[in-house]
Amino acid sequence: MILSFFCHDFIFSRVFGSKPSVRMTLQNGLVLPAAKNCSHAVAVASTADYNNRNTLRWDLTPDQIKNMTESLVQRIKQVYDDIGSLDVEQVSIKNTLKALANAKLEYAAQRHVLDFPQYVSACKEVRSASTEADKKLSDFDVETSMREDVFHRVIALQEKQLDNLTPEAKRFLDRLITLGKRNGLHLSKDIQEVIQTLEFHTHKGKDSSVALKSDSYLNGLEKTEDRRYKVSLAYPHYYPLMKRCHMAETRRKMETAFHSRCKEVNTVILEKLIELRSKVAQLLGFSTHANCVLEMNMAKNTNNVACFLDEFYAKLKPVGIKERKYILALKKRDCAMRGKAFDGQIHAWDLPYYMNQVEQVKFAVDKDKLIEYFSLEVVTEGLLSIYQELLGLNFKRVTSAHVWHDNVSLYSVLDTATGEEIGRFYLDLHPREGKYGHAACFGLQPGCLGPDGKRMLPVAAMVANFTKPTKGWPSLLQHHEVETFFHEFGHVMHELCSRVEFSGTLVETDFVEVPSQMLENWVWEKEPLRRMSRHYKDGSPIPDNLLNKLIASRVANTGLMNLRQVVLSKVDQSLHTKSHADTAEVFAKHCQDILGIPATPGTNMTASFSHLAGGYDGQYYGYLWSEVYSMDLFFSRFKKEGIMNPKVGKEYRRVILEAGGSVDGRDMLKTFLGREPCQDAFFQCKGLAKAEGTLNGRH
Repeated sequence: MILSFFCHDFIFSRVFGSKPSVRMTLQNGLVLPAAKNCSHAVAVASTADYNNRNTLRWDLTPDQIKNMTESLVQRIKQVYDDIGSLDVEQVSIKNTLKALANAKLEYAAQRHVLDFPQYVSACKEVRSASTEADKKLSDFDVETSMREDVFHRVIALQEKQLDNLTPEAKRFLDRLITLGKRNGLHLSKDIQEVIQTLEFHTHKGKDSSVALKSDSYLNGLEKTEDRRYKVSLAYPHYYPLMKRCHMAETRRKMETAFHSRCKEVNTVILEKLIELRSKVAQLLGFSTHANCVLEMNMAKNTNNVACFLDEFYAKLKPVGIKERKYILALKKRDCAMRGKAFDGQIHAWDLPYYMNQVEQVKFAVDKDKLIEYFSLEVVTEGLLSIYQELLGLNFKRVTSAHVWHDNVSLYSVLDTATGEEIGRFYLDLHPREGKYGHAACFGLQPGCLGPDGKRMLPVAAMVANFTKPTKGWPSLLQHHEVETFFHEFGHVMHELCSRVEFSGTLVETDFVEVPSQMLENWVWEKEPLRRMSRHYKDGSPIPDNLLNKLIASRVANTGLMNLRQVVLSKVDQSLHTKSHADTAEVFAKHCQDILGIPATPGTNMTASFSHLAGGYDGQYYGYLWSEVYSMDLFFSRFKKEGIMNPKVGKEYRRVILEAGGSVDGRDMLKTFLGREPCQDAFFQCKGLAKAEGTLNGRH
């Protein structure tokens, strides 16, 4: 999920027993009184399409959230107690495996009504109650994941060598056992107690604002009394400023503040977490934490990851050297034009600004002009149209929908061929006080089979922070924001199109980005770009010369952008292959050694590197890894057979999206491609020479 080259926002794909995906609901038509103390409580829609099968509630009071959390914990605990008390000779698919699957489904379906509001509610008290619920449920996750009695019943079931298990059920059973062993349930009690100490409390910083004298960007900013612009550290403010502010000192202050968020508190927590993770991995028999988490990924171990990253670095290094020389020349010229001293160096606060200059000078992309063609309304209309046509779907906006804020919309998703409703999604696209500050897809309700044999309707939300429209000025998107929109909505489609019994979209972490990264390619092709753009004033299309320049600019800064990803991947691997680390020092070393640009003294980017605490620990390499696969999918099938070819689109939906987590990622790729995946398309897309070799677990 790419917001900019600096930061990929991550999808919350958690699993019951670890930390959950942000998938939630109330079942069985449960009705509770509406919240009275928050201004944005909304009545439930009475639309015929908005049926009782999946009544998501977003108007709970803090007390209701607290009480429902306690009730949910007790109900799920009772299921585990019942399974744990079974005679091991009497375990069966129905009373053990299916009972666990049903409990996990109920938990996932109801949890997220309780923990999702912390990210989106307009009411501070509700957000606080939701955060507390998340903590309580996270503690419960640890408790259930350490249920040795349940683990032994699952082992007993496996030992019966059941012949009537479906491949998906067997995969589910095997995964339960693997997760149990990764929690040390096959080890002694004292080791289990140590493992239970592994907790990480994420500290979220409050964006502090600074007043700066510094376009469409300025029209979206508030002004102070002395008519200066007020800029926060939120993404929609920070990145446009860093790319376009010509005052180096202003950029330096912003970059320093941005990479110092929560530095003192989170550095201590992160470094303690690294120690705990290392200790637990060794207790479980792994040499490092990274090897522990990679066991269940496509890469399998740190050696394969290291080879993968080293090969990428070798390929990109000469490109990065050329790009740095070009940027240094741009800076020298810029300093001369502005009468500023040239220090002969590229600083961290220079990089986004001069990379933007590269696009303007080398590729002549006029971003001020380009943004005028990407109003959020038009982009949304075009994006939804493209996804519908490509995947054989029909989206219908639900009128009078029950939502958590007036700016949120709800859509029903129907299969075009059958008319069957297959899911629903929310769009929450503008920033507001207290809202989650990045772009992400939140799975709110899994589309698995329930105890009654009926499929629960999957529901997801796309949460973003695109610039708000103001009086006389619409919400206009930078092209990279259009790309972010396409990416995150790809995750939404993955959530809703999954047609599995147990697994949802629980794919390997280094595969989870493949479907969305593949769909980013549409924002670099003429036909889709024309469908989601027109001038906000007169409706005219993007001129051909501007469109051609935009498409050509895809290879701009290829070396530095991808080297930045290698830096973050290497930092993650370095931290999680050690028993302790100075996180700021590790980041600074890799920045200098790989990117050739020093980290700003006194900062620590890793303190706000949310992936390290958000489920990507030891696995950040997965963004590059999965991009290789995504490029192969796009160029080998869609680019060859037609990017809007409905036949290929429906095959993609069936083989990749509908399979969810029921099949290994590699097997999905081989089925869709008709061969082993390879790297060629990735390097060709990046404007680099052809790279030989397939990705078969050894690089």
